[in-house]
Amino acid sequence: MIKTIKKLIDGKTDLVTPDGQDVFEGKFNRLRKTDLAPEELYRDILAKVLHAPTGGGLHLCDIRGSAGELGLKASGAEDYFGLIYIGDTSTFKKLVEEDDSGMTLEEDAVTGSLFDGINEPDTSIHILIGAKKFMEGWNSWRVSNMGLMNIGRQEGSEIIQLFGRGVRLRGRDFTLKRSSALDGKHPDHLNLLETLNIFAVRANYMSQFREYLEKEGVETEGEVELPLFIRPNQSFLGKGLVVPRVPEHCHFATEEDILLEPHPAARVRVDMSLKVQALESGLGGITAVDAHAGGEWAIPVECLELVDWERVYLDLIEYKERKGLTNLAIRPDAPRRIIATTMPERLYSLVAGESVIRPGSFAGTALLQEAVVNILRKYAENFYRVHRERWDGDHMVYRTLDEADPNLSFNQALVREHKSGRYVVKVQRSEKDLVSAVEKLIGEVGRIYKEETGKLPCIHFDRHLYQPLLVEQEDKVTMTPPGLNKSEAQFVRNLKDYWASEKDKSLAGVEVFLLRNLTRGTGIGFFEERGFYPDFILWIMDRKKQHIVFVEPHGMRHADAYIHDDKARLHEELPKLAKAIGVRSKRKDITLDSYIISATPYEDLHKKYDNGTWNRAKFADAHILFLEHSEEYDYLKRIFTEQLTR
Repeated sequence: MIKTIKKLIDGKTDLVTPDGQDVFEGKFNRLRKTDLAPEELYRDILAKVLHAPTGGGLHLCDIRGSAGELGLKASGAEDYFGLIYIGDTSTFKKLVEEDDSGMTLEEDAVTGSLFDGINEPDTSIHILIGAKKFMEGWNSWRVSNMGLMNIGRQEGSEIIQLFGRGVRLRGRDFTLKRSSALDGKHPDHLNLLETLNIFAVRANYMSQFREYLEKEGVETEGEVELPLFIRPNQSFLGKGLVVPRVPEHCHFATEEDILLEPHPAARVRVDMSLKVQALESGLGGITAVDAHAGGEWAIPVECLELVDWERVYLDLIEYKERKGLTNLAIRPDAPRRIIATTMPERLYSLVAGESVIRPGSFAGTALLQEAVVNILRKYAENFYRVHRERWDGDHMVYRTLDEADPNLSFNQALVREHKSGRYVVKVQRSEKDLVSAVEKLIGEVGRIYKEETGKLPCIHFDRHLYQPLLVEQEDKVTMTPPGLNKSEAQFVRNLKDYWASEKDKSLAGVEVFLLRNLTRGTGIGFFEERGFYPDFILWIMDRKKQHIVFVEPHGMRHADAYIHDDKARLHEELPKLAKAIGVRSKRKDITLDSYIISATPYEDLHKKYDNGTWNRAKFADAHILFLEHSEEYDYLKRIFTEQLTR
């Protein structure tokens, strides 16, 4: 990056015009006049744009308080620098999980909408990705650069609107004019802030944009939206199936007050090693250092005296208010007690250089102060989450599944987001034959609900609680909510085949039902603050019991170690939860269980999972099974055998 900055300033990059002139020649004159070295500019960019003076990995955070928003922040940074605003965050996150980009996925359960505050003077957001609202009437005075990717699928007027809003300026004293049109003296280089930069396929868009896209094969005529209503299986809903849910009248934030205090279940791990590495790089520029220089430390008792505890307390109060932890109370002495606690164990682990926990100068105490603040912020969120999950578990009851359940009432789930009670199937307008075929299919009432079709990909599994169950087809057909992805579709097909072959044999006398579990606000979730909503709910019913199994098929190439993976360990908690819910609901015939079905093959996963020490048997004991199938191995047989012998 530093070398790139130097090339840009020097006007000597590898990007040249056909006649050999560097694209950036004569640019960045303002930077040249600062006399700052590329290393200093790099650090300034990190601090002012990314809010991370020392750099770090990229974190992608699902903003659970606002649908469609994903925050971007650097590792160790407090504030978000960017916002991805798209409709289908769940599918996007799955793509990130399956990719090798190295991004870290997180859940932010308490931050409000980032988009709502993007025009505020004190916002930390500098980059906005994917907001089509800009073409739909939303205005912002802040736009200085636009990067167009896959834009131009609608009529050309939308592109003109996009550019028109981008070049609009508030101007001095709200004149809506650039400085060149105003009298008086103006700051140097102000024209840079008044210039809209467009990064796209061509610079000369207006007359050639549509023609160019058509030559490149990009859709320019928009999409046709076709309604497709779901049809619940009413006979299945009469079977007495139940689901665990927190009653609608129960609300943790208003019904439960909690006091921040030492608690071993809220233990946290904070990694500041990257920050320390950068801070030790010196004033002469960034130099190579040992990437493993940071160790795991406890803050010595004598060094706690160097911490400004009043400032720590006020920071924590401000943080909990900003995060919306309204029912969390914090006493002034709590921060120090939490850091100092050692029995039965220390409540934190800190990965950093020794200079962080043993400052060698007064200036060095700033890092110690930062470490304490980072630990306590993360601890407060963990503490809140632990109590929230415990409260949910203490209030859940078994509720009979009916058509009004949010997982079945697409009418409720979609009216909020799409103003319609249906699947929304979108087909490119230029695909006239496909549009006609899909319209005909939808018009043939009953067919789409009884069989599979190549025109509109779906899986017809007669034990699923509603039809149709659509499958993703990214090239020409899209749908909202999104269809099944590859691993989800394979699981359903595997289950369909297994049921067909075993229903009159090993599963004689057993009934099986499946339901795709939706996401937050509608589906059944666990770890509310982190938002884990397993993809499927599987009911296995014999004459004595109703076994409810939560199934999550997904890739595990980037999975955490088992001890840190709450999704994988859900099965450990569910038996206790089932017992407690059974007491409240006066039911003894219901069990709860969960499985992760890894789309990552065993041969790939076992080499890296928990340092390569796990074999197939150990994975199975931990309820991590594999989509692979052979005569010797059938993951569905394992699931059914374990449930029916409980």
